Amino acid sequence: MTDQVDNWHKLARFDTNMQGELHANLLRNNGITVSLQPLSAIPGMNSGIVLWVEDTDLAEAQRILDTILTDGAALLDEMSDADFDALSANQSNATQGNAIIDDNNGGTL
Repeated sequence: MTDQVDNWHKLARFDTNMQGELHANLLRNNGITVSLQPLSAIPGMNSGIVLWVEDTDLAEAQRILDTILTDGAALLDEMSDADFDALSANQSNATQGNAIIDDNNGGTL
């Protein structure tokens, strides 16, 4: 199989379907038509996925994907202390907001 079929070009291959679908949605949100090719015909099999884009969208799609950080260490390097503080504050607020209130209504409102 070649990397070009008619006016479609193979843009990227992802190891999991979820990664491919997330990147495809990002491209679609930017007005790029994307075709997904699962690497397994068995539903639910998480064997990877290939993204295909049309000739006219190839350069823009590649530019968008190139801006995404996929390396966890690089992402941590780019995060500031304020980002970490915001994350930890949101996590502590989330646990406080889930307190069970006993209002003696017998479970009804």
